[in-house]
Amino acid sequence: MPGLLNGRVAIITGAGRGIGRAHALEMARQGAKVVVNDLGTGRDGAGNSQGPAGEIVAEIKKMGGQAVANYGSVTDPEQANAIIKTAVDTFGRVDIMVNNAGILRDRIVFNMSDEEWDLVLKVHLYGTFYCTRAACRIMKEQGYGRIINTSSIAGMGQLGQVNYSAAKEGIVGLTRTVARDMARFNVTCNAIRPVAATRLTVTDELYEMRRKSMGEEKAMQWRKAIEAASPEDITPVVVFLASEQAANVTGCVFDVRSDFVARYEDPPRLCKTIVKTGGKWSVEELIEVMPKTLTAGLGEPLPAVAVKQLTCDAKGWEFDGKKLTEAATPPVK
Repeated sequence: MPGLLNGRVAIITGAGRGIGRAHALEMARQGAKVVVNDLGTGRDGAGNSQGPAGEIVAEIKKMGGQAVANYGSVTDPEQANAIIKTAVDTFGRVDIMVNNAGILRDRIVFNMSDEEWDLVLKVHLYGTFYCTRAACRIMKEQGYGRIINTSSIAGMGQLGQVNYSAAKEGIVGLTRTVARDMARFNVTCNAIRPVAATRLTVTDELYEMRRKSMGEEKAMQWRKAIEAASPEDITPVVVFLASEQAANVTGCVFDVRSDFVARYEDPPRLCKTIVKTGGKWSVEELIEVMPKTLTAGLGEPLPAVAVKQLTCDAKGWEFDGKKLTEAATPPVK
């Protein structure tokens, strides 16, 4: 359905490579005018280059679309404001804000420096806030907007990524509250937890950490699963959330991979409860009761369960195990 975003103006941060690049190209193909923001740093946030953003702009123009580059850093509130100003000055409005910029500074918690903690939080969490705040000021006046934030399954716990995990789960809380703040202005805000092969996810360092913690076989399975997922596989969900068709979807978090899309329960449900009738729990009582009830059977920590799962294979689409279409529907790969 080319033309789904005709007349819309989209800003995508970190759009020079990986998932952001895929978003920019597809949104342009769908008719959006695109601000391609990318500072052009290394995966650790060092250095800068105008090359990545400039190349995507040239690619969009070559295919007949409209785009402009912005090389600002999302970590600075004034530069974040300037990203949004670029859209308004060039195209007259801001309809879609995709917060995607990201870096990694991985380290086991007891070895992490203040700088490694601060920079990752600044890029992911602060950057998402700065750009969202500036975009919301425009969207409020327009009475229309779509915000899509990039979280991560790392937010539920990831070895050696305490800074990244904290930032990404912070984005989930930010998303829920922005959705509520902006609902009366016809502005939606959602988040995705994408799984795809990018320079942030396919690295020797991450593989080595997993090999040491989970063994060679499981680490290799993890790596093969990541490498099989393309950044382009993430974009269709983001385009849907950016469209008018998703007007009733806000405050949601989605797990997005190459072969399925799932929405998380929100808010998370309490799985077990103990209640003491007619009094309060003491430490001594909880020491006796907790191992037999709330904490019984706990093994290794597991990620939160995603629900409302949409899958597709050679036999067609399924939603939570129920067939939607026949085998004529091709698999999404």
